Amino acid sequence: ADMFANEEGGPEPDWVITEREQFSDFRDLNKDGKMDREEIQHWILPQDYDHALAEARHLVYESDVDKDQKLTKEEVLDNWNMFVGSQATNYGEDLTRNHDEL
Repeated sequence: ADMFANEEGGPEPDWVITEREQFSDFRDLNKDGKMDREEIQHWILPQDYDHALAEARHLVYESDVDKDQKLTKEEVLDNWNMFVGSQATNYGEDLTRNHDEL
C-alpha cells in the first residue's frame, strides 16, 4: 500500500501486475502466499547466480569501447568512475595496487 493503493478500484498499473507475477512465479516457491526465510534467502542470494562474474561482465561490457572483450589501460582509465564504484574492485581499493596485467 506504500507504493500503490488502488483506492479508486481502477486497473492496476503494469508494474504491479508484473510484480505479482514475479512473486507468484519466482519468489513464492512453496505457493503459500508469503515469503518465508528460505524464499527470501533464495531471492537475495540465489545459488545459480555468480555475482562476481555478473559484475565483471558488466564492467567489461560498459568499458570495452572497441568490443574486443579485452580492456586496455585507456578503457579502464576512461571509465575509472565505474571501476571505483564497483564491488569487483573492492570499491576502488584494488586499483591502487600494482598489476602486471595493466
